[in-house]
Amino acid sequence: MSANVFVQVGLYLAVLLLLLKPMGSYLALVFAEAPNRLTRAGSGVERLLYRLAGIRGDEDMGWKRYALAMLLFNVLGLLAVYLLQRVQQWLPLNPQHFGNVAPDSAMNTAISFATNTNWQGYAGESTMSYLTQVLGLAAQNFLSAATGIAVLVAVVRGFVRRGAGGLGSFWVDLTRATLYVLLPLSLLMALFLASQGVVQNFRPYVDVSVVQASSYAEAVKDAAGHAVKDAAGHDVTRETPVLTQTLPMGPAASQVAIKMLGTNGGGFFNANSAHPYENPTPLSNFVEMLAIFLIPGGLCVMFGQMVGDRRQGWAILAAMLVIFVPLALSLVAAEQAGNPALHGLAVDAQASALQAGGNMEGKETRFGIASSGLFAAITTAASCGAVNAMHDSLTPLGGLVPMWLMQLGEVIFGGVGSGLYGMLAFAVVAVFIAGLMVGRTPEYLGKKIEAYEMKMANLAVLLPCALVVIGTAIAVMTPAGAAGVANPGVHGFSEILYAVSSASNNNGSAFGGLSANTPFWNVLLGLCMFLARFPLAIAMLAMAGSLAAKRHVPASAGTLPTHTPLFVTLLACVVIVVGALTFLPALALGPIAESLMSGH
Repeated sequence: MSANVFVQVGLYLAVLLLLLKPMGSYLALVFAEAPNRLTRAGSGVERLLYRLAGIRGDEDMGWKRYALAMLLFNVLGLLAVYLLQRVQQWLPLNPQHFGNVAPDSAMNTAISFATNTNWQGYAGESTMSYLTQVLGLAAQNFLSAATGIAVLVAVVRGFVRRGAGGLGSFWVDLTRATLYVLLPLSLLMALFLASQGVVQNFRPYVDVSVVQASSYAEAVKDAAGHAVKDAAGHDVTRETPVLTQTLPMGPAASQVAIKMLGTNGGGFFNANSAHPYENPTPLSNFVEMLAIFLIPGGLCVMFGQMVGDRRQGWAILAAMLVIFVPLALSLVAAEQAGNPALHGLAVDAQASALQAGGNMEGKETRFGIASSGLFAAITTAASCGAVNAMHDSLTPLGGLVPMWLMQLGEVIFGGVGSGLYGMLAFAVVAVFIAGLMVGRTPEYLGKKIEAYEMKMANLAVLLPCALVVIGTAIAVMTPAGAAGVANPGVHGFSEILYAVSSASNNNGSAFGGLSANTPFWNVLLGLCMFLARFPLAIAMLAMAGSLAAKRHVPASAGTLPTHTPLFVTLLACVVIVVGALTFLPALALGPIAESLMSGH
């Protein structure tokens, strides 16, 4: 690897870590049990919102009521986004006169944005009206992210409270996450992006003259619309000049801001963060990468402050970084080495020089290999579907890294809220394993971990794994699933495995090369997204409800300290071992086999 890689990765991590402590302290103020200067300042707006919604701001919900409120709210949002897509052609703010979205695609998209996955089987600039983008997709970007934060806060209260029957109010947590966190940060982010050149308007698309004219062969058709044939039976063509280009417009900056901060993904344009209207400059690229990890990392710091021991939050964050940094460097190293099928094994100097500078296929020249590789690792470590390069064009081992980062359960930072409560499930499993080693009942943060908590934690850990392997098996055995693969052989299997891994871990990024906007893929991936989000969140709330009802257990000589390097290592190993045992056979059939075939 070049020195440039270490400079970029080091600078990114340094700036990120400097931002996390103030971010975490701010989040701790937002969700503090006792009133503080921040919540007092916004109490008037809060009370107005609660009055308009007809809810009580002081309600303390048990875990079942909290889970029911969370589920009903998100299902209603899902139905609203589905309906909006199905009638968009008759609604305003549709200057391109886009038609209604097909039922299966609308269903998939509604589930995708309600679950914070933001998988897209369509091209946004040719499918969705401005009203659908703003009122449906951008709104769900806020609400799904706020839901993840709310569930996490309830889970943390389960560790903090003693002998309590409630976990707080879902409506209050949802409101505060949106009002104090997501809205102000998104406003600042949108203004910054607009200053960099990201479009933000409601204008119709603009036709402009191209700088360099080109042409293409167009088939000649008769009056009935049939192709004209020559004497040999071949289609008659004519050269048609291309003198203009259509530039898409729209309110992109506002949606890009929340898609990054809320770890949503979901590009306003089909090319996502590789599009110059979403990510125009190296500076915007750097800030977008920071935005993806900002809230998930800050929530780790918030966790430590809320449980009364800041070391606990830094230990969780350290376990995430211990896994993330080596994998990110491995991805960039694989891309800088290039594909051995083109470089190193070639018999002539010309072919050998094709990738002498590394694998730039599918990457934007304004970002280069280091920034593209780092972005790919960040977006798949967090549950953010934003991409600034074509992952289908990564080298086999380079493509393995983002795939495995998702398969680890989206807990290496992960989604806002959902990543940390997923990691807390792994932490419960880790202390249970440690308890087995010393022959005593495991404890975590002063709460005994017993059979019920272990069942819920195991459900949260294993459910996404099961969805990936079962969904992939269904896809490869079904003609409708295999029909969408553009590349035969092991790479085609990687395309399927990546798509199901992305949906089953609420990531939303696409490998590419898979025609997924079909009834089969829309239904399969929609089910994976729904089951990966809500049953897992309910399991964690159930565990939190059980923990909240328990008394605090004082630490003793047999208590495992959960803020030390030993526990950080144990936690990281548990995450890696679960991911390796579950997915190594599948990865061996895909990217590992492809790497061996290409000459590694």
